[in-house]
Amino acid sequence: MDDLSPLEAAILKHITQNPFAGQQETADQLNIARSTVAAHIVSLTRKGYILGRGYVLPASKRVVCIGGAVLDRKFRARQPLVRGTSNPAEGFHSYGGVARNVVENLALLGHETSFLSVVGDDETGRHLLGHLRNRGVDVSQVAQSMRRSTAEYCAILSPEGDLDLGIADMEIFEELTPDRLDRAWSHIVSATLVFSDCNPPMEAIAALIERSRGTRFQLAIDPVSTHKAQRLPRDLNGIAMLFMNVDEANGYLGRAYTPDRAGASAAATELRDRGAAGVVVSAGTDGLTVADENGVAVVPAVPAHPVEVTGAGDAMIAGTLHSVLAGAALPEASRTGSLLAALTVETATTVRADLSAQFLETNGHRLSGAAPSPVTGVPS
Repeated sequence: MDDLSPLEAAILKHITQNPFAGQQETADQLNIARSTVAAHIVSLTRKGYILGRGYVLPASKRVVCIGGAVLDRKFRARQPLVRGTSNPAEGFHSYGGVARNVVENLALLGHETSFLSVVGDDETGRHLLGHLRNRGVDVSQVAQSMRRSTAEYCAILSPEGDLDLGIADMEIFEELTPDRLDRAWSHIVSATLVFSDCNPPMEAIAALIERSRGTRFQLAIDPVSTHKAQRLPRDLNGIAMLFMNVDEANGYLGRAYTPDRAGASAAATELRDRGAAGVVVSAGTDGLTVADENGVAVVPAVPAHPVEVTGAGDAMIAGTLHSVLAGAALPEASRTGSLLAALTVETATTVRADLSAQFLETNGHRLSGAAPSPVTGVPS
């Protein structure tokens, strides 16, 4: 509640203890004018500490995820890929989308979660929403499009499980407009943490970042791809946590940083200079570089035996947010993100089906030797 003035904090405390108190009663208890109480209640509502009339208070901790919900089709080649001809492969499908993957991971980790997206009025969309409901995710804020079908992504994987080619039909997310956010704003602003990918249009992302300033929730963003990183505004003030890999950072910043610790450190520092409070830049096997108010640190990658890499970055984000919600600082939280990424690539699914907070804790021994180390002399 660092964004509250002492008087706002006192009024909120009084309302929390007695939600049915009128403005005059609150004013008398605090020895201030009723008009002052009214003005501060408007401010508390705007910041998300009060949900409209009746002084309904938000849940203590709730996460809203905004963005992509996708049917993933994956084909893993049985032998080295040859372009221009048919390749034998093993095919399977699952549900994906960065925001969808993050919200499912967080739900499995035991968090109260809500999803804001759009799917088609089709069988794929209905099955996707049913899957999330079964995971305990609130999907009341997911719209159904009458004009477009549910998004699909096709991944062609090498025999080793690495991505060789990806094809995406994501046009439906153009319907995630600023007006759509406006209609759901009371639902969004009452969250503890809001995560968005960059599948919504540029105008919606800019509006979300701008409106997040001064609210009670922390805003975390992941760009999804090098192309969609361009949807982020130049001014990143309002973003509490920004997740990128080096390629995405280069695309956004117009740089050519190397995909290693030195390049990640330089990118993270520059992204902080643009206004993001905390930045996590992935450099693959070189681990994560984390920049926040305390400086720049490197979090080593957790060794793994990969089966399939799709979903690793989304798992890293979810693991980090899970730890942040528990009170960890961003560098320490990123260790949990690195662990969940390793655990996820060791399965064939985008989201690990047996995931739970207890499972994550049980595997905590794999973090041995993966403590964050400070970086000095960051290159420009």
